[in-house]
Amino acid sequence: MFGTKPVAVHSIPPYTLIRLAQEWLAEDTPNFDPAGVCVGSEEVEAKLLCKTPHTVLAGSPFFTAVFTEVGCTVDWIYQEGEQIGPDAVTLTAVVRGPARCLLLGERPALNCLSRASGIATRCSQLRSTAKSAGWHGEVAGTRKTTPGFRLVEKYAMLVGGVSMHRQDLSGMVMLKDNHIWASGSITEAVKVARSVCGFSSKIEVECGSITEGREAAEAGADIVMLDNFQPQEVHVAARELKKDFPALQIEASGGVTQENLALYFSSHVDIISLGCITQGCPVADFSLKVQKPGDSNVCKQVIKLD
Repeated sequence: MFGTKPVAVHSIPPYTLIRLAQEWLAEDTPNFDPAGVCVGSEEVEAKLLCKTPHTVLAGSPFFTAVFTEVGCTVDWIYQEGEQIGPDAVTLTAVVRGPARCLLLGERPALNCLSRASGIATRCSQLRSTAKSAGWHGEVAGTRKTTPGFRLVEKYAMLVGGVSMHRQDLSGMVMLKDNHIWASGSITEAVKVARSVCGFSSKIEVECGSITEGREAAEAGADIVMLDNFQPQEVHVAARELKKDFPALQIEASGGVTQENLALYFSSHVDIISLGCITQGCPVADFSLKVQKPGDSNVCKQVIKLD
């Protein structure tokens, strides 16, 4: 709806949610489910508990899609993008459905939710660091994502409030060192890339020095990535390049972590990308528990679903 805050899930086509849920379920249960015979189809209610305080909830559309595919319903107490907690254990949603079906969806749904929420939480922390410092550039992810799971990880970045960067090789032209070496020069690589992508795609060039940055800018690159520069080197290079090429966008990347992010902030730097958004990012701890009959306490005397 116009005039309201954008909702990240609206960026995902419904059929994509269905396709992914079906693929995850088929991967986890490709044939028979012998354990399903033990529990049958009696209706049960399971509590989704978050055990990582201050987690930013992300991945709920995927979680819901998985359970919808197996005939269960999910009622959310927290909404996508909200921070859960601060209690050590927080009731986050309630899942209802036939016992065997709920167990079929439990692990794929939890895996997705835990990973996505972990990424969104880290992204939110990075965004807060930039905001506190008064830096107005873009904190961005990278293409260092898990094969087959990129859409979820990129979506989690969106929920966490950082830029997703390019989605794939088709989304934007990025000429890295291997492209440059294979084509002979930055100038030649940019020229050939532009002849293919035309006006509709930006071209970014990975540069290891101010000299390479100048060559890229003169060749017509839209973005220069200062790769593996020390923070002070970034500040000097970015200032010099912006002085001669005011419209050029500058990205700092390589060696940037959550701990040293603030050292790279500069009015001359437009983008800072971090591989640690997806690589080595802690997952949020969620569990799904079914109450024993007659037990109203969601945190005690429960049967844990492994």
